[in-house]
Amino acid sequence: MPRLSTSTWSLHRALGPAYHPSPEDRRKLIRHGEESGTITLLELPNALKQRGIGTLEVCHFHFPCLEEAYLADFRDAVQGAGIELFSVLIDDGDITHPDPEQRRREMEWIRGWIETAGALGASHARVIAGKQKAVERSVVHHSADGLKSLSETGKRCGVQVITENFHVTAKRPETILEILDRCGGDVGLCVDFGNFSGETKYEDLEAILPYATSVHAKAHYPEAGKMDRADFIACLELSRKYGFDGPYSLIFDGPGGEWESLEEIKQVVAEYL
Repeated sequence: MPRLSTSTWSLHRALGPAYHPSPEDRRKLIRHGEESGTITLLELPNALKQRGIGTLEVCHFHFPCLEEAYLADFRDAVQGAGIELFSVLIDDGDITHPDPEQRRREMEWIRGWIETAGALGASHARVIAGKQKAVERSVVHHSADGLKSLSETGKRCGVQVITENFHVTAKRPETILEILDRCGGDVGLCVDFGNFSGETKYEDLEAILPYATSVHAKAHYPEAGKMDRADFIACLELSRKYGFDGPYSLIFDGPGGEWESLEEIKQVVAEYL
């Protein structure tokens, strides 16, 4: 069912610091950033509900702690607000790394986050298709094999693994489609309006939108604080053309107020629900 969603990325200034893994222990988190933010992750579900947004995606680096008690508190906050936790966005890890041992370590780290997504009650986890240029067949094979393997972990946790037209491996639609085909229908797709550009942007989006599990409805701001509505509406019209029936995650990454800009994006997307 089409519905309004957003990602914690759209509110990263309000949330303040990010938390990245320690080089010695990737499950140990280190705070990055001095700003304290204006809202905590535990407060966010209720704040979204009050603004008429009923679905949430959380970037992995916005979790300040991975202890069971904190994860339980977050799950309670989501359930208490009556919103849907659609996905954990795993914004790191390279399943196409050319070194086999490093690739194995990357895969294991991502598996840990898929398991965390399951513990949180998320229905999906987004995994980057790879960070290597798909100029050699081995890159596509590593990507598909990695995603297929991770999808098996997801099944055990009640989580569907999805990928995205994001980072260099998934830069071109034909590569994305081949990777998905090699996964045999086990891996879904998040389509981000803003991750294609140039003269072929709409053609590229048309190629992958029929396979969309979710949409990152990212507006473009060529002038500070001024949305390119024509471009954004053209993208939304394509999603309607191909019968998109999932969450539209409102993505804002520009100058200006985050909450105010999300409200502007929401008003445009609401016409497509």
